[in-house]
Amino acid sequence: MTKTLPVLLASLLAVSTASVPLQVLAQQSQPLDRIAAVVDEDVVLQSELDRAIQNIKAQYAGREAQLPPDDVLSRQVLERLVLVKLQVARAESSGIKISDQELNQALNAIAQQNGSSLDALRQRLAKDGIDFNDFRASVRDEITVQRLRQSFAQSRISVSEGEVDAALKQQATVGTQYHLAHILIGLPEGANADQIATGQKKADGVKALLDKGELDFNAAAVRYSDSPNALEGGDLGWRTLDEIPNAFAQMMGQMKAGDVIGPLRGPSGFQLLKLVEVRDANATAGTGNTVTEYHARHILVRVNDQQDNAAAKAKIETLRARIAGGADFQAVAKEASEDNNSKGQGGDLGWFPADAFGPDFGRQVESVADGGVSQAFRTDAGWHIVQRVATRQTDATNDNQRAQVRETIGRRKLEEEYNRFLQELRGEAYVSFRSGDRAENTATPPQS
Repeated sequence: MTKTLPVLLASLLAVSTASVPLQVLAQQSQPLDRIAAVVDEDVVLQSELDRAIQNIKAQYAGREAQLPPDDVLSRQVLERLVLVKLQVARAESSGIKISDQELNQALNAIAQQNGSSLDALRQRLAKDGIDFNDFRASVRDEITVQRLRQSFAQSRISVSEGEVDAALKQQATVGTQYHLAHILIGLPEGANADQIATGQKKADGVKALLDKGELDFNAAAVRYSDSPNALEGGDLGWRTLDEIPNAFAQMMGQMKAGDVIGPLRGPSGFQLLKLVEVRDANATAGTGNTVTEYHARHILVRVNDQQDNAAAKAKIETLRARIAGGADFQAVAKEASEDNNSKGQGGDLGWFPADAFGPDFGRQVESVADGGVSQAFRTDAGWHIVQRVATRQTDATNDNQRAQVRETIGRRKLEEEYNRFLQELRGEAYVSFRSGDRAENTATPPQS
């Protein structure tokens, strides 16, 4: 059993299905069967495109004038859906599969977030004209994309202790972090003089709109930016000076929150950068952060192809009955636990905070007294019983700081590497648009 990894991943979809009110997903007419784009061996249906566009528009309710023209928004959203199709295909070819159990858990979570049951969710979707099987498939795709990003992060993204030490040292000496957003006016590789002039003119025009207050920055990013995070308003998150290109970093000291600088020419095109807010990274340094840690043992019985849920549950309850009858927990764990990482130690998991192994496990550890044994409970790994050995209070300030810095560095690396991966994926794909201003244009062939 392994501890839960820090969450470095976020959905690539413009609007996460799990965070959108259900009424936003309502379609005004029956889904169309027309094809909006052919993507290798798959297709994007017009109904998918229409629903995604409706989601974006719902986020700008009351501010619709700040969205780009429908043809521009459609082009951006369709390109995003093409990338989702490519990622799902790559995930499946890499052996990533989302089980029905995982999908059902996600659907139940969506229902709970909307204050209803799964049956009520199904009825609500039907009332709104949304086929539940289509909705279920879209949620599966989103989870698949998240799992692909996670696999990518685990295989290609690493953060050394030296990098964490260097970042903490810089925080101690500099202390200032900047929350940024950007707009990219992209240029093709090897752009000629006319293309550069056109890009410069467009960037200057966007800056003029911002200066006049005719458009806010987030809406301008949605409308004009060529960056992969355009539909998120160009948000770049928090950065230190060494994480900002030199041309912009030199100007940070003269900027205040809300200021926009640029356009400046970079490798990918012309950029506008907004300083959203500033914070002192040392503001909470030295502040005590005491947390409760638990020392516990557990026994795991897995659910798999050889052992279904009922059999696993029956086995774990039999093991608990033996312990309740006087058998030694550690001895039973060494004999019967199916967690190979802790079996040899009698199920010992060492010291950990309550959320280290997920919320379900944490609730069970918290619910019993020191020396007590929990009832059998289910997690994604299988059926467990847990014995709490002891508790202690620990000052976790330094550990939390290091974990936060490690997550920040990892997230930045993932963003950079995964965007390059998406560009490669898109460049290698066959894509033929059947909708919008690019319809019936020459298809994008695979690169040789």
